[in-house]
Amino acid sequence: MAAQAKKPPVGYDDTPMIPGSKWRVHDGTRPQPKVIDPGTPSTLDKPGRPPSDAIVLFDGTDASRWVGRDGGAVGWKVENGEMEVVPRTGSIVSKDAFGDCHLHIEWAAPAEVKGSSQGRGNSGVFLMALYEVQVLDSYDNITYADGHTGAIYGQYPPLVNATRGPGEWQIYDIFFVAPRFDGDKLVSPAYITVIHNGVLLHHHQEIQGPTGHRVVANYDTPHGPTGPIMLQDHGDLVRFRNIWVRPIEGYDQG
Repeated sequence: MAAQAKKPPVGYDDTPMIPGSKWRVHDGTRPQPKVIDPGTPSTLDKPGRPPSDAIVLFDGTDASRWVGRDGGAVGWKVENGEMEVVPRTGSIVSKDAFGDCHLHIEWAAPAEVKGSSQGRGNSGVFLMALYEVQVLDSYDNITYADGHTGAIYGQYPPLVNATRGPGEWQIYDIFFVAPRFDGDKLVSPAYITVIHNGVLLHHHQEIQGPTGHRVVANYDTPHGPTGPIMLQDHGDLVRFRNIWVRPIEGYDQG
C-alpha cells in the first residue's frame, strides 16, 4: 500500500505567544473562521441577498418579525417587497433583541418632495430602541447638522452628506458596539460606525448616551445588554427593504 501523502503544516507550534491571548503567532491549532456565503450587493433596482449567517428581519414578504412599539400589531404597509410607514400608526420594533451587531438596512424617502428641513422624509433607525441613526431626505435640503441623514441624532453630524435623490434607495451598514454596565455604573459607552451608500459617515464614534430631541444625552439610566431595532414613524412615507442583522461575537478573536 502506498504511503499516504503528508499534509503540509498550516501553522507553527514554536512561535511567541500573542500578548493577552492563548494563541501563538500563526498558531496551527487556532480554530478556522466559519465559512459563510457572503450574499450579493444591492442595486438601486433590486435588493441584494443577505449573508448566509444573517438574521433576516424583513425580506419583503411580511412584517412577522416586528411588532408595534406598544406591543400591538404593525400598522405599516407591506407591498412590492417594501415596508412603508403609515403615518400615526406608530414606530415598530423587532421581536429579536441585539447587542453588538452589524445592521444592514435600505430605505427610501418619498419621491414627491414635500416640506423642508426635518419635515422631509424623516424617520430613524434606533439601535436597542435607544440610539438613533437619522433617516432624512437630505438631498438639497438644509437642516441642523446633527439632524442630517446618517447623523447620530442630536450628537454628531455625518462626516459627509452622501444622500441620493428623493425616491432613490439609500443603504445603511451600521456597526454597533453596545454599552456595558456594571450595576448602575457605566463600564464602557456605545460605539458606532455608519456607512451610507458605501461612504463612511462615522468611524467607531463614541455615543454620548440614548439620543433625543433638544436634550443632552447621558447614561444615567442603565439597561440590559440587548434591545430591539426600532424604526420610527415620524409622519412621512418612508419605505424600507432588505433588513438583516449579524450579531458580532468574539472581539478578541479567541
